[in-house]
Amino acid sequence: MKATDVHELEDDKLVEHIKTARRDVFGLRFQHATGELENTAGLRTAKKDLARALTIARQRGLDTTKA
Repeated sequence: MKATDVHELEDDKLVEHIKTARRDVFGLRFQHATGELENTAGLRTAKKDLARALTIARQRGLDTTKA
């Protein structure tokens, strides 16, 4: 998801996006550790997507610890 798309999300949608991004990164890390991950570039893009969403949430002052 591009930065402009993340900026346009409402607060509740942004928190939901962070939840799913964290699940995706966890799953990709697990696949990478077990050797099942074929596209390792997907791990990097998933991490960047999560970081982008977390940065915007922090700028807005949202609590993402429960996400």
